[in-house]
Amino acid sequence: MDLAILLSGIAAGAILFQTSIIAPSVFKVLEPSQAKVFLRTIFPKLFNMLVVLGALMLILFLLGKGNIYVAIITMLLPFICGRLVPATNKARDEGNDEMFKKLHTISVVLTVIVLLSNLTWIVHSFI
Repeated sequence: MDLAILLSGIAAGAILFQTSIIAPSVFKVLEPSQAKVFLRTIFPKLFNMLVVLGALMLILFLLGKGNIYVAIITMLLPFICGRLVPATNKARDEGNDEMFKKLHTISVVLTVIVLLSNLTWIVHSFI
């Protein structure tokens, strides 16, 4: 189970690092046009990494270790987020603030669910 916990920790850490350090710093140091390019490059990579981590967790579960629910959540929800990226970018580019806000909120909520499910499982594993 230690490897499964490690993968959950990596997933949770990546989400926390991306959302609490990288994204806010980008807006403080880069011009809006540069920030846009950077974030449009980095967030799909985050979602892809989470999908891979979730798939590895699923393999571990099939080998008798890990948590299937956390594995599926970690694989499926970032996959959905990744598929929302083009529509979210298009809404932002076209000035459709209402659609952008809806899509961005969905992405944030799904990512928070991934974060919380991984953190909860990690804590539960040590209790």
